[in-house]
Amino acid sequence: MLRMLRYGNIASLRSLQLLNKRTCTSGPTLRPLILGIETSCDDTGAAIISRNGTILGESHHSQLNQHLRNGGIIPPIAADLHRENIERVVKDAFTKANLTPDDVDAIAVTNRPGLVASLTIGVRYAKHLARTYQKPFIPIHHMEAHALTARLNNIIPFPFLCLLASGGHCILTLVKGVQEFYMLGETVDEAPGDMFDKTARRLKLRNLPEYRWMNGGRAIEVASSKATNVNQFDIPLPMPRYKDCSFSFSGINNKAKRFIETSERNNHLAPDEVIPDYENLCAAVLRISTKHIVHRTQRAMEFCEFHNLISDETGRRLVFSGGVACNDFIFNTLTELGDKMGYQIWRPNKQHCTDNGVMIAWNGVERWLDSEDTYRAVNLDDVVVEPKAPFGKSLVNKVAQLNLSCDWVKLSMLRSN
Repeated sequence: MLRMLRYGNIASLRSLQLLNKRTCTSGPTLRPLILGIETSCDDTGAAIISRNGTILGESHHSQLNQHLRNGGIIPPIAADLHRENIERVVKDAFTKANLTPDDVDAIAVTNRPGLVASLTIGVRYAKHLARTYQKPFIPIHHMEAHALTARLNNIIPFPFLCLLASGGHCILTLVKGVQEFYMLGETVDEAPGDMFDKTARRLKLRNLPEYRWMNGGRAIEVASSKATNVNQFDIPLPMPRYKDCSFSFSGINNKAKRFIETSERNNHLAPDEVIPDYENLCAAVLRISTKHIVHRTQRAMEFCEFHNLISDETGRRLVFSGGVACNDFIFNTLTELGDKMGYQIWRPNKQHCTDNGVMIAWNGVERWLDSEDTYRAVNLDDVVVEPKAPFGKSLVNKVAQLNLSCDWVKLSMLRSN
């Protein structure tokens, strides 16, 4: 409680009630114990978590190396790899926790959104466990789980602003409760993680030993840190005239592709050769992407304050989540923005920014504490896989209609060398 008070006034009575539920327990085991299973895309994850956020057991199988060899995620292959690994991953989580399925209070699993075949593997296995051991079932929205993961290791009262950036999404949302989300902006084309992957692939960074086993985002970040001239390549800022909180990264990808093609022709490169000054191009891609993200986030902050959704009274908080939150350059730039806008900023531990079982188990804990009776009554036959699913209530049009002009905060991280 004292930690919450340091952050300003308590956001809401509901937030306080949930905090009390998490901390005011007795006995050696803090119930509930929730098993979480994640198979929405290309990571097979499982974890068992108690109500106070203790990770009792966690297991994870990454398909990254397989998909790097294939040049991208191929859904049938991803599903086959989930099928091969899910039983082992779940058993491993129980072994590490020194527990059995009889010991958990409920089973949580991602059922939306994601790749149909991948989601199906996780949901079917979770239903099998729920029927076999007579356990309540908690269907989880993948994006909501990402948005709440930072609360696992930090006391972050509601409401807070969340930037969720990954390979498949880029979303700004106002989080007012465990199941209360208001979307302010989303990507209109490519997500940043997808754009980084495509750019790294077109640059052929995998042909360089240092980057061979890195995902695209990590390769772009590492290469950009070695840039000698961040101004060599001029990439326009996306959507400068759109006064909303939506994102677009396809133009960055297309501009980078044209630079690469021109350099390959001018330097008469062999098919497997990487262009000179690739580090400078990576820096240009990362910096303009970060500037775009920061501008949209600042507008979301100002929109929330204009409508008194976030204020001195509630406390100003920003959570950065999703796989792109592993990027230190973007996180540090957002931190500088937060400092100048009066916001505290958090992100999950890096290993829990990408898809994992912990985020699903933790969302299961929060949902159980918020509405235990609801999940005790879930009929397994009613739970279906949803490849596309709405993320809370949309305020996207309301943001656009406000047509809010911003005096952009000047950030040292984005200054030219």
